[in-house]
Amino acid sequence: MEKKDIEELRARVGCSAILERQGFAIDSKESTRRAVKFRRDDDIIIVIHEDRGWFDARSDAKGDVFDLAGYLHGIAFAETLAVVSDLVGFQPEAPEWRIPPRFQTLASIVDRWSHRKRPWRASATWAYLWDCRALPRQVISAAIEADVLREGPFGSMWAKHVDDGGALVGWEERGPEWRGFSTGGAKALFRFGKGDAYRICVTEAAIDALSLAAIEQIQSDTIYVSTGGGWSPTTAQALETLASREGAWLVAATDNNVQGEVFADRLRQMADHASCDFSRLRPKAEDWNEELKRRRERGERPHTRTAHQG
Repeated sequence: MEKKDIEELRARVGCSAILERQGFAIDSKESTRRAVKFRRDDDIIIVIHEDRGWFDARSDAKGDVFDLAGYLHGIAFAETLAVVSDLVGFQPEAPEWRIPPRFQTLASIVDRWSHRKRPWRASATWAYLWDCRALPRQVISAAIEADVLREGPFGSMWAKHVDDGGALVGWEERGPEWRGFSTGGAKALFRFGKGDAYRICVTEAAIDALSLAAIEQIQSDTIYVSTGGGWSPTTAQALETLASREGAWLVAATDNNVQGEVFADRLRQMADHASCDFSRLRPKAEDWNEELKRRRERGERPHTRTAHQG
């Protein structure tokens, strides 16, 4: 097959077609327009670049549609041509988005953040954090005081991501019917707590970071951070910088599921490389926000420090 034919085939068949044919299904709750999550049992593949690229959430595997066919079938490139060719004309299921796409020119990340208000007691975002997410008033107030939260549209919350220098680079977006990341923004780390704290609790979402802080009553020796569910080079560099500080203690407070264990293993390797202390901290529920909700339902009081697991 000539190069122009291969390029035409690549343009006509998307990664989602390969995945759907192999029994994967879209996880709408965990997907965004720019990153669609597909699941098949414990397998997780993220489709990016408008269906032209992908990566495995549990390994370093990534590539285009031909790489995906080879990865899933265990075949060489020549054989992937036949697999992809068979899918020409196949229409995979399209994800249904609750919020329409934005076609207008967007202002800069800094301008869009600065034009949003901080949440206040009577605001829709405060109600979302208190009623839907079970965060106590003290934690919501502390996060507002730290200037890491903004009012998003439709009662959603924006949670600030900053780089090593403290510069705003993007934000996590969470709401009653929406989750995503700032358009045009970059994932680094959401940070809540003292910047020089030696204990670094790493979660997968800002809501989980705040929930763990609530459970532990915001420990003064701890900074609660979130990767936003990603592992970008900027995120990795920021975590390495924190882990390399004198006396650092890296705590993998990721979700209690397969993806959480994969992230925890990466953090364990990072701690080994930085020669810093490490521990694994799991919620009894799937994530820390679900854990916080269960505790509030049972009327339990927050702990001074959650017990650590190895």
